[in-house]
Amino acid sequence: MRLTSPAFVNDGAIPQKYTCDGDDINPPLAIDAVPVEAKSLALIVDDPDAPAGTWVHWLLWDINPHTGHIAENSIPNESSAGLNSWGRPGYGGPCPPSGTHRYVFHLYALGQMLRLPESSDRKALETAMQGKILAQCQLVGLYRRR
Repeated sequence: MRLTSPAFVNDGAIPQKYTCDGDDINPPLAIDAVPVEAKSLALIVDDPDAPAGTWVHWLLWDINPHTGHIAENSIPNESSAGLNSWGRPGYGGPCPPSGTHRYVFHLYALGQMLRLPESSDRKALETAMQGKILAQCQLVGLYRRR
């Protein structure tokens, strides 16, 4: 399984457009080679370099496994968005207080749909995914405020 973006390369800089210094919208993503037995996909975007501990920027689940891309500023039809570390659903772009931070886009292929309430956070998502992960991959972007 592979996750890429036409907006930035793995371990490359995330364009300002997709951050708090720009339009604060999600970047476009491309998904390939999902296992045929997958029933859904889940996406967790986090910043492991945040001063207060890992900061969650975006949670999505119940993504159709045949989804080949996620357009910028959108979520796939029929998927669900959970609560990020700001306590709201949806995407919150990179906004590091200092230095260059890594933003890790974790993609999981799952053996079933999760059907979690949209008030779910990362802990609830990870608990629901236990024992259901068929494959996983990641894409890393970097951002430093000017």
